[in-house]
Formats: sequence, C-alpha cells, structure tokens
Amino acid sequence: MVSDARNIHTKRWASALKTEGVDLVLFSITLPDDDYYVTNHIKLYTFDLFRYKEKKGILRFLGKLDLHRKAVLRLKDVLRMEKPDLLHAHYATSYGLVAALTRFHPFIISVWGSDVYEYPYQGFFKKQLVRYVLRHSDRILSTSKIMALQTAKLCNRGIGITPFGVDTGFFRPGERDAEQPLTFGTVKTLSYKYGIDLLIQAYSIFVETHPDLQSRLLIAGKGKDRESLERLAVRCHVADRVEFLGEVSHDELPALYARIDIAVFLSREESFGVSVVEAMSCGCPVIVSDADGFKEIVEHEKTGIIVPKMDIDTAAQAMADLAFDEEKRKRFGKDGRKHVVNLYEWRGNVRLMMDEYQDIVSMGY
Repeated sequence: MVSDARNIHTKRWASALKTEGVDLVLFSITLPDDDYYVTNHIKLYTFDLFRYKEKKGILRFLGKLDLHRKAVLRLKDVLRMEKPDLLHAHYATSYGLVAALTRFHPFIISVWGSDVYEYPYQGFFKKQLVRYVLRHSDRILSTSKIMALQTAKLCNRGIGITPFGVDTGFFRPGERDAEQPLTFGTVKTLSYKYGIDLLIQAYSIFVETHPDLQSRLLIAGKGKDRESLERLAVRCHVADRVEFLGEVSHDELPALYARIDIAVFLSREESFGVSVVEAMSCGCPVIVSDADGFKEIVEHEKTGIIVPKMDIDTAAQAMADLAFDEEKRKRFGKDGRKHVVNLYEWRGNVRLMMDEYQDIVSMGY
C-alpha cells in the first residue's frame, strides 16, 4: 500500500486489512509522526519526498523532479524485495504518481477528494498527471458515488465504491450531561473549504435571535485559519460561547460527540464526509450543507437537515429548529445511527475492499 503514514485513514486501512489476514507492507513518501506501525507490527518503508519544498526557485523545481525519480526507484526496490500480489495507492496525485511510474501490476488507485475535485483543475499539466495515473491503473476505487462520477470525468471508466465508514461499536451514543448548555459542535480542519467561518456566523445569528437560551459551540480541529476564526468569533460577539478545542485524537472523538447535542457541518466542498458519519454513528442529529458528499450520506428531514451551501440564515434557522425540538433531535439521532449501521459499518466496508483485492488478484496480471 502506498499512502501517507501520518494519516488516520491510512492507519485504519492498514490495521483493518492486517486483521483480515493481508500481509501488508506500507510505503509512505512522508515520514511517520509516531510509532503506530511499530506498535501494530506493520512493515513500513519511507522516503522523504517533500523535502524539496525547503528550497526555492529553480532549485525547488529541480529537487522536485529528482526526488520524485528517487522515490520511484525506492518503491521499485521495495517491490522487488517484497514481491506483492498487488499495489494499492491512496490519492491520485503524489502517491498515485509514484506508484504508477513503477509500472507494477495489478495496480489499484483510490481517489480521496481534492485529487479529483481540485488538483486537476489547477492547470493543464496537473490534469494530465491525474489522467496518467488513472489510465495506468487496473482498478479505480472511490469512497462515494458522487466522487466516482467526478473521477469518471477524468478517465471515462467504471469506478468501484468502497465506503470509508466507522466502527459503530466504537462510535456509539454516549451519556450526555443533562446539566450542560445546549451544545453545537463540529470536527473539521480549520480551513476555508470546510466552512468553519460560516458556522460561526450562523451560530451568531442563532444567538442573536435567541439570546436567553444557554448554548455553546465546540470547534474541534487544527488548521491555518484558527487565528482568523477566533477573531471572527470576537467580531460576531460569540467568543465567550465558542470554544476551540484544537486537534482531538481519533480515540477521543466518541467522548466529544457525547458532549454535542447538534453536530453542524457547513463545508463549501465535500467529497464524502467521514466526520458526519462518525457524528451520526454516535447518535448526533446533524445539520449539513448541500455539498455533494454530504447529500449522499444524510437523508433530509430523516437523519438530519440539509441546507444550501453558504446560506448562513437558513443554517441558523435549522439550528433553531433542532434546538427547540428535542423529540426531532432524538429521532434524527436514532435514525442516523441506524443509517450508518446499515451502510457505513467499517467491517462491511473492509470486506468490500477485500472482495476488490481478491477479484483483481484472481484475474492473473
């Protein structure tokens, strides 16, 4: 598997596949930031590809070319040593490119989101790069149907669906503190794409409209926009009600969701939305924007409320709708969890991936 060793999604796939009996070897072009793979006895090879970013100008460009070439050679060496049955790259740009250039088959590529929604539309060369990777793969996988449709625009091929769900035994409803104020919350990277600024503005409208209701907003996640978002909370006069929690570890998320009465996700773009699935699995009613990935997960007025992107007034009204209707919150939470158990149970998702592996290996590349 060629994927980012630091990413929680990589860690989850690697551990789950190993549990299923896959003799898995991970190759990462970023260096790990903990001892996860040592602790879980997963063989890891690394190459520090992105150190070229330390240079400037022509030296950076030449370093980028040289380090990509060396990364491909390093991966070829690993493939010769390990003799795998298949090669699976996650992310169609950097990781997918290095894997595709080895010319190893069978080769699977999993697209993740920005690699097919954003990167190909940043210039002609970048689009051709993604098309090259997709064209040289033997199978393409996507976590959602909507992202599969987007990917098909770049390659005109069928795309397999392997959802990235949750362990519903781990992400389960917890005991809420009855003494706490009504709590809205979100778990997202603090960047423009994920609409945390819209959430703060919508919440300020909610507070202005219902000043006597005791409420708070919890924002979990790290990102470059934190300082500007904190200033926004001050300008919107809700800084005393908004708490920035920073990055919350995967193991601590169920406890966080137990503190949240209504989870709100107002992303401007979204290819899937694992955080929404986690919230629903924990029994949280959700309010989401009509970003493509969210519309595939949430059933409007059954498991949550879908509002138009960038419409903070409608989002604020949806927040009020759920804030003053406890029965609806309970119903959405119950039906949302049932929806996740039926479609996004992690063990079932892993079995789908195993089926993909077994099918492609049986084709005898």
